[in-house]
Amino acid sequence: MKNNLLTGLIKENPIFVLLLGLCPVLAVSTTVENAIVMSLSVLFVLLGSNLMVSLIKNLVPNHIRLPVYILIIATLVTITELVLKAYTPDLYRILGIYIPLIVVNCLVLGRAVGFASKEGVLVSIVDAVGFGLGFMIGIVMLAIFREVLGNNTITIMDNLSKITGYKMVYQLIPNTNIFPVGLLITPAGAFISLGLLSGILKMIQNKRREER
Repeated sequence: MKNNLLTGLIKENPIFVLLLGLCPVLAVSTTVENAIVMSLSVLFVLLGSNLMVSLIKNLVPNHIRLPVYILIIATLVTITELVLKAYTPDLYRILGIYIPLIVVNCLVLGRAVGFASKEGVLVSIVDAVGFGLGFMIGIVMLAIFREVLGNNTITIMDNLSKITGYKMVYQLIPNTNIFPVGLLITPAGAFISLGLLSGILKMIQNKRREER
């Protein structure tokens, strides 16, 4: 059980190791707030789909399993989309098409078909939590890297302040001539940032292996 949790968090991190679901990751990781909301949406859909697929896996004939699983995921995504549209319309407009794209996210569909359809409920839930948190860690790390170096800010609550009543947008280095590196906020900067962070993490892993 513990190994299933750590697999998604570290060993097979969906962003830095498996490179899954990168379309929303690269598109919305311009601020930490966007990254948090997107990752929570993916976690909700991943957890719900794994749970439901593991419950009905023995009731669905093999030849219609994939359409049924996609229907489950699409229903959960629609719920997520409606909630965001109702309570955070500004964030909903920012995230845009990337919320509906969760339906065809390789991470969500892959865990449902490749894991939850073969395992029990509890193990499937742990797997969903592990990979969901791994996705969250990855996209938030990327957003911190891009926003700090690209905009000299950390945005934790801006559009969400209308719900929570708290606004948390911090400028890190006032009156600096070094930052921001505006390139990192651009689409090209998303690929550069992902490559740099993936390379750094790979170097750390290799160094640990050599020390062992």
